[in-house]
Amino acid sequence: MATAEGPSQSIWLRLERSAVGRPAQWSRAEITQVALRVADAEGLDAVSMRRVAAELGTGAASLYRYVVTREDLLDLMTDATSAEHQFAPPSGDWLADLIAFGEQARAIFRRHRWLAGLVMTRPVIGPNGTALIERFLTLLQEHPAGPGAKMEAFGMLNVITAAFALHEQADPGLQARNLAYLGYALTSGRYPRLAALLFPHAQLPPHEELADRYPDIIARVLTGLLGPA
Repeated sequence: MATAEGPSQSIWLRLERSAVGRPAQWSRAEITQVALRVADAEGLDAVSMRRVAAELGTGAASLYRYVVTREDLLDLMTDATSAEHQFAPPSGDWLADLIAFGEQARAIFRRHRWLAGLVMTRPVIGPNGTALIERFLTLLQEHPAGPGAKMEAFGMLNVITAAFALHEQADPGLQARNLAYLGYALTSGRYPRLAALLFPHAQLPPHEELADRYPDIIARVLTGLLGPA
């Protein structure tokens, strides 16, 4: 049965290191920074307890005094990136502030190319993530929307921004292959509504155009969820 100190609990609800054994050599923050460097340089698959321990100059067994599982390490990494946001006072224009909030998230996703996929498949709430939600709600403190709508807006902003980041990482050659098939499909006669919309210039927005449309798309989503101020 799991205890309050067991690995089934959030890592932030457990002691930072084992209370037995030699004095601590590292902090969780130091271990997390090493893991971030490995992931940024080589991708998330390169991050393992053994690899991070080797980067620290120790064995994996020593690392388990601070981090019980690789999943703990992933949670620490995700939460650490939330601390990269730069907070400015609310401008009085809630929508502009939220778009700027999202643009910061996009920049963080670009710095850590592994992060968007991890956020989509393993969402985590830690101290930095909690501070980020508090900041988001501060930007909306004068908005009349209810708490449920505000939290929905926070979730959708994160998911859509991560999806944009993943799209930006896609192989450009895939766009050309998709266009080639789309042109073939539109001339088949099986998709009359799509053909009427796009024919004769079957075209999907290029990566650059979709990226440029991020502020407009996210503004429409947020306005739809929150309503006017």
